[in-house]
Amino acid sequence: MRHFLRFLVGGFVALTSLAAVAQTVRVGVMLPLHDDNGDGKRMVEYYRGILLACDQLKREGVSIDLHAWNVPENADIRTTLLQDGADKCNLIFGPLYTPQVEELGKFAKAYGAKVVIPFSINSDEVKTNPQVFQVYQSPEELDKMAIAQLGYRFKDYHVVFIDCNDSTSRKGPFTVGLRTLLEGKKIDFNITNLNTPEQSFVKAFRLDKPNLVVLNSGRSPELTKALDKLDELTQKNQNLDVSLFGYNEWLMYEKQNLERYYKYNTFIPSYYYYNVVSSKTQQLEQEYRKWFHTSMNNNYLPRFAITGYDHAMFFVKGIARQGADFKGTEPDKNALQTRLRFEPASKRGGMQNKNFILVHYNKNRSISTIAF
Repeated sequence: MRHFLRFLVGGFVALTSLAAVAQTVRVGVMLPLHDDNGDGKRMVEYYRGILLACDQLKREGVSIDLHAWNVPENADIRTTLLQDGADKCNLIFGPLYTPQVEELGKFAKAYGAKVVIPFSINSDEVKTNPQVFQVYQSPEELDKMAIAQLGYRFKDYHVVFIDCNDSTSRKGPFTVGLRTLLEGKKIDFNITNLNTPEQSFVKAFRLDKPNLVVLNSGRSPELTKALDKLDELTQKNQNLDVSLFGYNEWLMYEKQNLERYYKYNTFIPSYYYYNVVSSKTQQLEQEYRKWFHTSMNNNYLPRFAITGYDHAMFFVKGIARQGADFKGTEPDKNALQTRLRFEPASKRGGMQNKNFILVHYNKNRSISTIAF
């Protein structure tokens, strides 16, 4: 890996084509590209996804000049910005760390570069800098969108909240917000507990309309207990119509719970979905192994390499077609894992990603995604 990084980081890769394109897109990557810790290893995977996307776009006729710099946590990014080629970039992916955002933002304003901040930062730069695209969406934003869609799509359901007795849970803001919405819309709901005896537990459900179950925990042990409880309930009350509305974390538990996700017609709000059986995803994973002689790290969701691929396909292609006018407001319908759709963060600021999907595990044992 070190040999690979020495070849690319701080260097220059020209990916060109003779086919007619709107312009050559000059791309910079300013992220911790090293193998010294987890941040570096994850960003190397992300960067490799960018490389795969650039290769694909080259074959589609896009001309790309790519520079990459290793910008670790303790680096002064101003030193990177003085490097040859930085001032020529149309598009810069980075940084990863909040203290580096302000200087990169100033640089982008001065030289007209668009900055894609791909991951979580504690900065309001996107609200004041028109050159910035903020991809990351906070859990609070995801909750807000999930609550709105739940109130709209499931207005004819009877909602059942199950208290999982999880003292570590951080789902209180979501369940409180949802209950407030349901009360305002006069949507029927009941509250019960995982430890409630069977005879009382069943009384929280209704036979005359579909039931939507919402837990107040996103953890796997509590989910398993709830699924076991629902199995007992539905086995003895086969006329009950029960669906589940879950949390983004549940995607990590898909493998062990898949059949019961199908059984309970489960909906999971998210900003991504890794579809392991997609032929396009499998093809990209094969390309990754071919290029880098290793597999993508399967400990992470979403997959960082696929995220980098999706981001580069979206932004590089968009700038190739629209140049400085690119705003990213059209939803990305071709993303393999991480769809993007941007809206203005403020009147004088940049663009904030507003993508939101519901991953739906259908009772016919199929999986679909509903994008908003």
